[in-house]
Amino acid sequence: MGKNFLNALSLEFKGYNIQKLSKDLMAGVTVAAVALPLALAFGVSAGATAAAGLVTAIVAGIVMSLLTGGYYQISGPTGAMAAILGSLVATYGMQGVFIAGLMSGIILVIAGILHLGELTSFVPSPVITGFTSGIAVVIALGQIDNFFGTHSEGTNAVAKLLSYKNLGFKPDLTTVLVAMFVVILMIVFPKKWNAVVPASLIGIIITTALTIGLKLDIATVGEIPQSLFLEDRLSFSKLNISDMPALIAPAFSIAILNMLESLLCGASAGRATGVKLNNDQELFAQGVGNIILPFFGGIPATAALARTSVAVKSGAVTRLTGVFHAIGLLIMMFILAPVIKYVPLAGLAGVLMVTAWRMNEWEAIKYIFSHKFKGAISKFIVTMIFTILFDLTVAIIVGVGLSLILMLVRLSKLQINYERVDMNRLGCDDESLKKRYSNAMVAYITGPLLFANISVLEELPQKIANCDTVMLSMRGVSSIDVSAVQTLLSILTELKNKGIDITICGLPSASMNMLYRSGITDLLGEKAFYWSVERALLDNRP
Repeated sequence: MGKNFLNALSLEFKGYNIQKLSKDLMAGVTVAAVALPLALAFGVSAGATAAAGLVTAIVAGIVMSLLTGGYYQISGPTGAMAAILGSLVATYGMQGVFIAGLMSGIILVIAGILHLGELTSFVPSPVITGFTSGIAVVIALGQIDNFFGTHSEGTNAVAKLLSYKNLGFKPDLTTVLVAMFVVILMIVFPKKWNAVVPASLIGIIITTALTIGLKLDIATVGEIPQSLFLEDRLSFSKLNISDMPALIAPAFSIAILNMLESLLCGASAGRATGVKLNNDQELFAQGVGNIILPFFGGIPATAALARTSVAVKSGAVTRLTGVFHAIGLLIMMFILAPVIKYVPLAGLAGVLMVTAWRMNEWEAIKYIFSHKFKGAISKFIVTMIFTILFDLTVAIIVGVGLSLILMLVRLSKLQINYERVDMNRLGCDDESLKKRYSNAMVAYITGPLLFANISVLEELPQKIANCDTVMLSMRGVSSIDVSAVQTLLSILTELKNKGIDITICGLPSASMNMLYRSGITDLLGEKAFYWSVERALLDNRP
């Protein structure tokens, strides 16, 4: 992996000059403008602080960009990651998040070394769409308090929503107006302008100015330390070994989400740039970054599709774009910290509400529902519900498990079509053959012969009860398992004992091997096997 990385790096910077450097610099500045409000918002959304989100974006932007498997990847805090961290913070506190993040980083490094980067290809797209929508719902539910100025209690978004029944729901008008202003601005802001200055940043600037100028009595993000090392961070002295067993499952959830987000982001950007992502190197980069982040006070990070897309569209040439974006955020942190502390949480909630809505893969959702793909719809709905009610790991396991069951059901479908033999259709003038096959039938079998469809196979004797000759056309039988071959042997033995002439045609070699091993070849004799029904009819003379 190291040698390939160095080769890719030398190719990436081959012919690098001032012109390319300026492109990377401008792209980095553009991405930083997009990343600032998102970093603040996702830090708060995760149950941490705006400062933690900002530090995460800076550290991840430097470390992960330098080690990335694709020059275009921009990493930092994301909405999806924030959604699964909220309940973790409520249960274990920030130290629990730091430990889980550290453990997830180790898992990702191991995954990269073991070349597990292709595992995400085994997750069906409706499952990915489902958990994305589920996370969007969790983000939206998690921002109700900040959006309306209310108070709720609970360890997850659903519990907080239900707590309003006892605590009451009394929105603060000023808070709602600030949040709605940002939402409306982001919706109506022209796309061509958004490409230059993101609407989310303008919304945050305006609402912050109003909060300061009008001295609005609403919640703000609070003090932003002018240091990369936050006071609340992980240190070796704070490592609590006793917490680790309980944090293994959350760590795997974080690692799995990172794999899905980062590799899917890379696949999308790779198609746009024509440069394929090195999956294993990317997992290694994400792992190293997430190992380091807790010691700065940062939360787990992943590659971010929105920021990566901006980097690509802004003309990024090398991985220095990600580094420059991080340096830009660092400068903003030191210069604007006295102002950032007045950023209203309602404004960030507005940004997150719109982000949650846009996270949904609406085209994919519309496609599977408009075309009534029942299997895809069920996978989407089940995964989304489990993501909302439980966590990502459970949702992915259930979604993939349901996909496997549906695939097994679909693949195990066996179809047998029965047709009387008509020698005239073969252009046969031989009267002896016509007489020989006057009471013959062909059974066209399509699909694998498995334990799950034995009942269809067992109908065969009834369907050909009045025939003296039966030909089994098995060209469409891709595989046969032990249960099915035992059933087939029993059926053929019964038919042979009744004096029915049996021929098997077109059987693939893999399936033929099972018939040899089962004893069916010995029962019928090798002369009973033909490449096609036509050859059997013309060659099998009385």
